[in-house]
Amino acid sequence: MKATLVFWLFAGLRSLAAAETIAEINGNRFISPYSGKTVTNVTGLLIAKGPDGIWIRSTTPDDDDATSEAIYVYSKTVGSALSVGDIISLDGKVSEYRSSDSYIYLTEITSPKNVQVVSTGNAVKPLVIGKDTLSPPTEQYTSLDGGDIYSVPNGVANISAENPVLQPTKYGLDFWESLSGELVTVKAPWAVKTPNKYGDTWVVGDWTVTGKNRHGGVTMSDKDSNPEVIIIGSPLDGTKNPSNSKMGDQFEDITGVVQQAYGFYAILPLTAIKTTTTASAAAPPTTLLSQGKCKALTVGSYNVENLAPTSAHLPKVAGQIVYYLKTPDLLFIQEVQDDSGPTDDGVVSANATLTALVGAIKDLSNVTYAFTDINPVSNEDGGQPGGNIRVAYLYRPEVVSLYLPNKGGPTDATKVVAAQGKGKSLDSAPTLSFNPGRVDPANPAWKDTRKPLAAAWTAKGASRPFYTVNVHWSSKGGGTSLHGDQRPPINGAVAARTAQANVTASFIAEILALDPAANVIAAGDFNEFAFVQPLKTFAAVSKMVELDEAVKTPVAERYTYAYDMNAQALDHMYVSPALAKSKTTRFEHIHVNSWAAFDDVVSDHDPSVALFDVCG
Repeated sequence: MKATLVFWLFAGLRSLAAAETIAEINGNRFISPYSGKTVTNVTGLLIAKGPDGIWIRSTTPDDDDATSEAIYVYSKTVGSALSVGDIISLDGKVSEYRSSDSYIYLTEITSPKNVQVVSTGNAVKPLVIGKDTLSPPTEQYTSLDGGDIYSVPNGVANISAENPVLQPTKYGLDFWESLSGELVTVKAPWAVKTPNKYGDTWVVGDWTVTGKNRHGGVTMSDKDSNPEVIIIGSPLDGTKNPSNSKMGDQFEDITGVVQQAYGFYAILPLTAIKTTTTASAAAPPTTLLSQGKCKALTVGSYNVENLAPTSAHLPKVAGQIVYYLKTPDLLFIQEVQDDSGPTDDGVVSANATLTALVGAIKDLSNVTYAFTDINPVSNEDGGQPGGNIRVAYLYRPEVVSLYLPNKGGPTDATKVVAAQGKGKSLDSAPTLSFNPGRVDPANPAWKDTRKPLAAAWTAKGASRPFYTVNVHWSSKGGGTSLHGDQRPPINGAVAARTAQANVTASFIAEILALDPAANVIAAGDFNEFAFVQPLKTFAAVSKMVELDEAVKTPVAERYTYAYDMNAQALDHMYVSPALAKSKTTRFEHIHVNSWAAFDDVVSDHDPSVALFDVCG
C-alpha cells in the first residue's frame, strides 16, 4: 500500500547526514526499538499541528504496512514557527508515553532540538483509510487475546511487555498502531453511538463492518467486538464536536491524525466533525400485546437507572412503560432506589419510589400496578451510596398474582419446596418458602451486590404457577479498555458474576429438578454478555435458554446498551425449556434509549418485552 503514496524529495535533503527514518523509529512493534535513545536528523513533512506538538511524515518511506511512516513530536513550542507543508529535520529523544499503566504506550519524539526547515509549501495528502491503507480488521484486537477478548483468566499478558510484531491485516490494535501519527481521512463516516460528554464520537467509515444493526450501530457478538470502529477525539483547532449526535447519524468526511488518547486509538480531527444526515430518533413500541390471561401473558424487564421518588426521569420511565412496553402484565425492574434516594440516612424502604412510579403510570393509562420488593440491609447491596438499589416487580393484579404469598426479609433465603399434590392442580407444583424471597442472600457471592428476587405466580386461567428470578449482578467496574495494555482486557468483576451465576442457576435447577416442565423466567441486568463465562455457566447449570437464542433474534439486533464502540446486551431473559420450545413465545428489545441523543436518554439501558403462554 505504501508504494502508492506520493512523497516529495528535495535536493537539499542530500546534504543532510544519514539518520534513522521515522519507520525505523516506530519499528514493526508497539514499542519502538529506539525507546529511550536520542535520534538525529529525523526528517519529515509536517502534516498537522496541535496545541502540544506536531506530526511529521517520513520523506523516505519503506514498503512495510506494519511500520507507521508518521510520528508525534511532543513540544508546546516546536510548532510555533512552523507551518503544515514544511519539510523539517530535527533531533530528539524517542519516548514511550502513557498517562495510565492500563493504556498502550504512544511512541513520540520529545525534547526536539536543532529544528531546521528544509523546504516550505509542500502538498499534504491524507491517507484514505481502506484505499491508501489497509482496511481495519473486523473481529480480533491482538494476538495476545488468544482469539477471544473475554476469555478467562483476564490480563495474562501485557502488550508493553510482550511487544508483539504487528499484524495489521489480522488484528485491530495492530492496524491502528501501524498508522500511529498518520494523517488519515475517514470517508462516509457515521456514528455508532451517542458521543461522550466531551463530544468524542465512535464512528466507522466506508470499509467492511460486521454486526451493523438496523439503526446504524455495530453490535458485538461471540469473538467479534468490532475493532474496525474508531473514536473521533477533540479537534486540533480547538473547535467542539457536536454533543447531540446519535447512533446512525452521518458525517462529512473526517480528516485527522491517529493518536493514542485516554486509553484508545483515536483520530484527532483537524476541525470539528459535521453532521450531514440525522438518523431518525423514532423507536417503535412493542408489537407484543397481552390477552389479559395466561395464554398470552406479557413480561417486561427494565433497568430504570437509580430511580428515586424525586428523580426527574421518573415520569419519562412511566411514559416508556405505557407507550413503548404497553404496560406488560409483569415487569421486572432494576435499580430502584429507596425513598430518600442517594441520601445516606438509613432509609431502606422503596415504597414511596414504587408508589410514585405506579402513580405516574396510572396517570398515563388505565392500568393500576401492584408492586413487590424486599428492602435490603442499608448499604449492603452496592450501587450509589445511600441509594440502596434493589430489584422489584410491578404486576397487574387482575392478570397475575403471587402464588401463596409469604414475603421474606432481607436475610431470609427462600427455598424450593416439593409439591404436596399430584397431577396438574396448583398444589402439585413446587412452592417457595418465602414468596417473594431472596436467593441465598448470605452467600459471599452477593457481597456488596443486589440479591436476586424469586417469586411464584399464578396467571388468570392457569392451572399451575410459574416462577421468576429478577437479577442485577455485579457491574463491570474495574474493567479495562478493549484498547488497553492488559490482554485479554480485564472484565471487571467477572469472577464475582461467575459465582453469582452458580448461585442463581442452582436455585433454578432445584425448581426444574422437581418439575422439568415448569415455566421459569430469569430476567434483568446480568451485566454480562451471553457468550462470556458467567452466562455460559448460568445456562449450563440451570438448563435455561437465552430467549434471544430461543426466538432467533438476529444477532445484530441483540442489544440493550451502547458502550464505547459496541451495541451490546447486558440485559437478558432466560427461560426454561418448556417456554423456549413453546410456539407462543415471542421476544423484543425496545430500543428507546441506546440510540437516543444524549438529552433524550431516559435510562442507560433499553427495556425488553416477551410474550408467553404460562397456562400450565
